[in-house]
Amino acid sequence: MDGFTSRAKLLARLGPHKTGKACLYIERLSDVDPDVLRALIDASLEHLAEKYPE
Repeated sequence: MDGFTSRAKLLARLGPHKTGKACLYIERLSDVDPDVLRALIDASLEHLAEKYPE
């Protein structure tokens, strides 16, 4: 999900990927840093929870 401040820094450290408007395309999971991927997922979920509270 786009819109959180650390997204660009995390993507720079992720490894080979492509992005769409709200999508992240990875060809092989073995090519990316799993800790960075987890941080991206966590930050995206946090951003969504703030943007769309229940």
